[in-house]
Amino acid sequence: MRKYLFSAVLLGMAAASLAQTPGFGVVDKWILGGDGGWDYLNVDGASHRLYVSRSTHVMVVDTDKGEVVGDIPNTSGVHGIALDVADGKGYTSNGKTNSVTVFDLKSLKTLKQIAVGTGPDCIIFDDGTKRIFTFNGRANSATAIDPSSDNVIGTVKLSGRPEYAAADGEGHVFVNIADTNNVEEIDSNTLKSVATWPLAPGEDPSGLAIDRDGHRLFSTCGNGFLVTLDTLSGKVVGTPTIGQGPDAGAYDRILEKAFSSNGGDGTLSIVDRGGTVTMLQTQPGARTMALDADTHRIYLATADLNDPVPGQRRRTAKPGSFTIIVVGFSGSGPTAAR
Repeated sequence: MRKYLFSAVLLGMAAASLAQTPGFGVVDKWILGGDGGWDYLNVDGASHRLYVSRSTHVMVVDTDKGEVVGDIPNTSGVHGIALDVADGKGYTSNGKTNSVTVFDLKSLKTLKQIAVGTGPDCIIFDDGTKRIFTFNGRANSATAIDPSSDNVIGTVKLSGRPEYAAADGEGHVFVNIADTNNVEEIDSNTLKSVATWPLAPGEDPSGLAIDRDGHRLFSTCGNGFLVTLDTLSGKVVGTPTIGQGPDAGAYDRILEKAFSSNGGDGTLSIVDRGGTVTMLQTQPGARTMALDADTHRIYLATADLNDPVPGQRRRTAKPGSFTIIVVGFSGSGPTAAR
């Protein structure tokens, strides 16, 4: 285990500035339009494809050209996309039909529909067990799928409503439990819950990212903290302050930086190993993102938003304005964006 500087002395003390982060900046914007809202994104760096959930379908974008090159239809209430690149298959979590759509990564053709728990939201591929996991928000459960057969092989009962999840590649999956402000650990081999850890002072956790080398989890919390947990002890070791309305999280293993996309104030929080936070202006509504680990580029989804309507949680998007914002790293040496 390498020395890690997200320590208890940093609790609530991270410096923040709204500025152009050294090495990072908005390098492109793709106005793609199209129907539907949006939720999670995922990127296949090797194939240069970005997968974007759009309510009833998944938009497939060429990241070299910034153009739509395909579509995966009939994914009602889609939230997320998981990629099993080795087997050449993708999986979508369809919240309204309580199902997963299996599709071919090359042709984008649908291969199978799989029934899962009620309200599947987050979906991930656990490379440690080679299994797909859906996290079912209305069932308080996780469903495990074997990609070799595309059949359900088990269900894990959770302690509350799951949000995003992350795997350590060694048989452990961690998931935010939004209604109890905890992180729950699952043994992804035995399909059993093995631990629950409090996120206090963090509340309303959504996004979750992992530093496998440093044994750290980064949970984006709605009350403005990026709560950092030690995956070995479950203890909170840092609470840097991030932007408003965070949803997704990411971690760049090479650059050793954690990220939070904040749709409320239209910022990207970038947290270094010392706990220092810098803020990059993106665009209001840019609350979800995907990180390409090879190029260090971050793709954020948003649109031009209408004025707020009383009683509505989120502002509606103006027709035809759906946009992908591309954030790039321009440092020198082997970690520079290609």
